[in-house]
Amino acid sequence: VYHNKLGTQGERIARVRAIAKSIAQQLGNSELGRLADQAAMLAKTDLVTDMVGEFPELQGTMGRYYALNDKLPVAVADAIEDHYKPRFAGDTLPRGDVGVVVALADKLETLVGMFGIGNVPTGDKDPFALRRHALGVIRMLVEKNLPLELTNLVSGAAPAFGDKVTDASAAITDFIYDRLAGSLREQGYSAQEVDAVLTLRPQRLGDVPKRLAAVRTFAALPESPALAAANKRISNILKKADGEVDPHVSEVLLQEAAEKALYAAMQTVLPAAQSQWEAGDYTASLQSLAALRVPVDAFFEDVMVNAEALDLRLNRLGLLKSLHVAMNRVADLSKLAT
Repeated sequence: VYHNKLGTQGERIARVRAIAKSIAQQLGNSELGRLADQAAMLAKTDLVTDMVGEFPELQGTMGRYYALNDKLPVAVADAIEDHYKPRFAGDTLPRGDVGVVVALADKLETLVGMFGIGNVPTGDKDPFALRRHALGVIRMLVEKNLPLELTNLVSGAAPAFGDKVTDASAAITDFIYDRLAGSLREQGYSAQEVDAVLTLRPQRLGDVPKRLAAVRTFAALPESPALAAANKRISNILKKADGEVDPHVSEVLLQEAAEKALYAAMQTVLPAAQSQWEAGDYTASLQSLAALRVPVDAFFEDVMVNAEALDLRLNRLGLLKSLHVAMNRVADLSKLAT
């Protein structure tokens, strides 16, 4: 028995196999899925051997030896040993793609199962090492730069449990982001930098270090404080607007010189910033936005956003909304405002 609410180790392995298959499908690699399935099926078998019974610390290690002895693929044998990794802070990651998939599946199975039956960490108590499992998932996604979206990864694991658990995907995702935030602060990033990036809930965690580097570089620019403050002001204006603001802008409704100048600058700057963002050059994308400081300052100095005429008001709100969306692609820059 693995857990009285989650069944036997056999049932657990069936779930790990299903989750590994889901991960391989998200990676678009059928051969990886086949090898990961074989490794997942055999990952816990050495637990019933006398060797591991006598020396529990050899779990996985003995499984690898047995797999090699039975002439199984080296990738499968390595994955059987590596699926426990990372076992502690600073531990190595699985050495191959098969091991990474099975290790992710194993840790997600634990997280989804335990959260699904209400066994969540409280205070200093974490009997099932869920914090460690979450950090293991984070490290693999970040350090291996895997093209996996966190929400899909977590929600894709839930169906393996059938009706045994309550779907806690949202809570697990929050838990992982919280662990990521703590880890990043321990690595020396400021709370402002971390908050600016993680507020947007980036789905590919491998992008997070690049986004943080971009935010740090942007914050060092002389234009940064004014743009961060402007972005915060825009955010507050949009929150007070009635309903969802349409980012569409009609050029014929631009009346003031400052709003025309801002619109013209946006036509040049935003496509360049968008192109750099799509290419993954987040630092260059944010640096491009620095050119908007002067027209943005002038806009707020000379233009009444909440004009009495409805068409003018909506058009100006649309202008700010399109600027807000562009400025917040990499991170929520308003979080950098002091």
